[in-house]
Amino acid sequence: MSERAIQQLFDLSGRTVLITGGTGFLGSAMSRALAEAGASVIISSREQSRAHTAAAALPTPKGQTHYGVELDHMEPDRCDAWFARAVECTGQIDALINNGNEAVGADVTNVTTEQFNRQLANATGYFTLSRLFHDHIVARGTTGSIVLLGSMYGVVGSYPDAYAGICVASPVGYHALKGGIIHMARHLAVYWAASGVRVNCLSPGPFPSEKAPQAMVERLCGKSPMGRMGRPEEVKGAIVFLVSEASSYVTGQNLLVDGGWTAW
Repeated sequence: MSERAIQQLFDLSGRTVLITGGTGFLGSAMSRALAEAGASVIISSREQSRAHTAAAALPTPKGQTHYGVELDHMEPDRCDAWFARAVECTGQIDALINNGNEAVGADVTNVTTEQFNRQLANATGYFTLSRLFHDHIVARGTTGSIVLLGSMYGVVGSYPDAYAGICVASPVGYHALKGGIIHMARHLAVYWAASGVRVNCLSPGPFPSEKAPQAMVERLCGKSPMGRMGRPEEVKGAIVFLVSEASSYVTGQNLLVDGGWTAW
């Protein structure tokens, strides 16, 4: 077998990637990365018009076509129909990125049982879509890649003093959710390896949007070995790696892009 060049390993030409929450802060950066690598990208959003607008703005360096579809992973009973419509866009989906997230702002002091359980339901949606994708790959007799979005807060606790007096603490339900997602990636990876489906987790560190309180951001910078927050473009290489053939022997892993946060 001849050795493929690095350009071939990272090339996503001819492949279709479905990304949930692809219109968000990091989701839009990942969507652009996939498009720039040559993939046809299917962006999903709860609002189809928003998904269409985001898809239309993606680059087309290989002359590929992008699509926007309605999909809400928090409604698992409807995911079968939504996933089927996504498949209809190109006739195939070669990679799935479970990135969408329904947030809950309440922290450990005031979160209700209902809010906590609702936040954990994000994991149910991730699993539902992942199994649909797995079955799609098996039916086609090919191979595929799943990437679940975790977080550094699925690996370590947060610093209480980073939030005190500024905003609510990092939600306890979020930590439980992301820790569960990271381990779910490991579990699915070992069960689905024989099916040709790789499952990995991408866990961003501190990537605050412009909406985040500046005082909190400054405190977080002091907690980072690199002394700064991440930029959206800094997840682009990681997502292309995990989706592409460059990571063909990588499964069940959690790739942290956190500026060294979890290395302390």
